[in-house]
Amino acid sequence: MATTMRTMREILARGPVMPILTIADASVAGDLARALVAGGVSTFEVVLRTQGALDALKAMVAAAPEASIGVGTLLTAADVSRAQDAGAAFGVSPGLTRDLAQAVRSCGLPFIPGVATASEIMQAREFGFREMKLFPANVSGGVAWLQAMGPVFPDVVFCPTGGIKPADIPAFLAEPNCTTVGGSWVVPKDKLAAKDWAGIEKLARQAAAFARA
Repeated sequence: MATTMRTMREILARGPVMPILTIADASVAGDLARALVAGGVSTFEVVLRTQGALDALKAMVAAAPEASIGVGTLLTAADVSRAQDAGAAFGVSPGLTRDLAQAVRSCGLPFIPGVATASEIMQAREFGFREMKLFPANVSGGVAWLQAMGPVFPDVVFCPTGGIKPADIPAFLAEPNCTTVGGSWVVPKDKLAAKDWAGIEKLARQAAAFARA
């Protein structure tokens, strides 16, 4: 399990960019985690889109216990249980259902549900969540969406994810209700396949250098 329990808001506050990682080969996960941490990134998400995802998470937790490493694409209560058992510091989902919310709340796992509308924010708030993921950010209104929702839901902060490029990040982070931006660009597929840890560390430094409002 993670060595330090943090709230979801504390986890998001650890860095302006949260890398989103798709890892098929768990044998590279430890080196990847060390490269990210060396570059100044303390929070990252491993998505449940490969058979090796949870093994990768375990390897990353062992290699970088100081980091907050979460599991994304949680769709069911069983996914939540598997993620927690594997040592996830937090969970992320593309949306939210009643069963998923109840599973997360019952086990106490810090969690970010995905939202894209005011109604979905209201539902997530009813379940007690105040940190949410705008997904997919690039087709859901982006910065303009954050600006529209801020006055209506002043107690909610967002982690926009989906199609965001480095050039887009300053505009997102300039909004007071955007604490962190998610992105897969920090770990490109070609650099991961080549085990280019120096190149990934360089991109992690670029991600860690973005300034919040």
